[in-house]
Amino acid sequence: MPASPSTARALNDRLALRLLQQEGPLTAGQLKQLTGLSRPTVADLVDRLTASGLITVVGESGEQRRGPNAKLYGIVADRALLAALDVRTEGVFVLVSDLVGRVLAEASVPIGPDAGTGPAVEQAVAAVESAAKEAGAMGAPPREGVRAWGTLHTVGIGAPGLIDPATGDLRDSAGLPAWHRSLAATLQERLPGARVTVENETNLAALAEQREGAARDRDTFVLLWLGHGVGAAVVLDGRLRRGASGGTGEIGFLPVPGTATLPSGTDCAGGFHSLTGAAAVVALAAEYGLPTPAAPDGPGAAEAVRAAVAWAEKAGEAAAEPVAEPGGAVPAPMERASARVPVAGPVAEASGAVWEAGPVTGPSGAVPVASLVARPGEAWPRRAALGAGPGAGAERPDGTDLEAGTGPGAVTAAASGEGPETGRTGAGQDPAARFLRVLADRIAVGAASVVAVLDPGCVVLGGEVGQAGGALLAGLVEERLRRMSPLVTEVRASSLGGAAVLRGALLTARERAQDELFAPPERPGG
Repeated sequence: MPASPSTARALNDRLALRLLQQEGPLTAGQLKQLTGLSRPTVADLVDRLTASGLITVVGESGEQRRGPNAKLYGIVADRALLAALDVRTEGVFVLVSDLVGRVLAEASVPIGPDAGTGPAVEQAVAAVESAAKEAGAMGAPPREGVRAWGTLHTVGIGAPGLIDPATGDLRDSAGLPAWHRSLAATLQERLPGARVTVENETNLAALAEQREGAARDRDTFVLLWLGHGVGAAVVLDGRLRRGASGGTGEIGFLPVPGTATLPSGTDCAGGFHSLTGAAAVVALAAEYGLPTPAAPDGPGAAEAVRAAVAWAEKAGEAAAEPVAEPGGAVPAPMERASARVPVAGPVAEASGAVWEAGPVTGPSGAVPVASLVARPGEAWPRRAALGAGPGAGAERPDGTDLEAGTGPGAVTAAASGEGPETGRTGAGQDPAARFLRVLADRIAVGAASVVAVLDPGCVVLGGEVGQAGGALLAGLVEERLRRMSPLVTEVRASSLGGAAVLRGALLTARERAQDELFAPPERPGG
């Protein structure tokens, strides 16, 4: 059944506006070429969108042609202002942009764990209002006949936790501050003209990576978020999958080897979070004698990983080690050809150097015990004693002397299969490289579960830690997945890192605002 004239006009208008959003200012001739519409139809829609205040003349084409230059039409960027929020346990980050995504103002506010719900919400709302006022001062003044010009049209919020698919509200989750659930309602009350929406932070990060980051060429992939906490977002056939209860990707609760307990319905301790959350990453770095940040949060863990990557790159070490199978069994030694893996971080960015990974083989004797095997009642993963240098002689919280090989969790060189060729002072014992190998082991355990169920073909290591690990950590994880699974899976480092949540919230807010604004009212008579 053919579309009615009004429906056809709406579709044509939306198509033209999307092109102007993607391509920037265009002439009527370019719109005709890109849309395939007739010249009269394009002239009609340009007049209609201009009268609606959605597009305006922004210049001339500058084409070499006889006669006057063609007019360039562009979206009226300040037709509406958008706000995006990245809500974290320790505070809020805010940015305000115009309709085409140009950032006009930014703000952030730390919120301590002792702040009550009311004061915490007030601090967050004040940050939004401050950024909105700054952006409004930077924007164009109201135009005659345009209502509420410069006010916030849409607010997109990214927050940890489960989003109820029926209501769109943030569900009550143990371990998360109570003020998170109150923030959206308060913002809607303070900004009655705005449309306030909430989305899971990892889902927003995946959308940003798909649109502008590491997954731009993928319509099926999984984002593994590695930051203060851990999570996953699943994109299949170009669509974000949320699950029946909105909990797709709550991988922090995944039971894994290497922890002393199992997670519960209200606490992810003992799950994948206990191996790869920020606190666990910082603790692992300290266990290997590496410099650690004061705060065991996402940025702090990323700092530790970034330093380890730079250190390992300088030392030229990060060869893969076998990872233990569930129950403690160790795969037989495997060999592969040498691979050149680009290294992320300041060193690689400055020099363009790449890390040369030598042939990855098991030693001629027994294979070393991998890091993820835990003894009964042992909360800390086992590993062999460190070599000389930073980390030597360290002691674990359970009393194990890693240098002497004594204590409840000690693994001696003999027990681990470390002979003269792979002993504690041999090659490959740099603590930064060992730390990265063990971290890759841990990440691969969770990633392998996702790969086995979904076969996404691509896993993006997101969040601050995923970005800090760069191509080096991604390559190590990919190597482990290759050994653990028959399903070919590419592992990539995030290109957006911790900023992906805020960017995803902005993209979502922009899309929702445009869906409404890009549908001009019908003319009388249809």
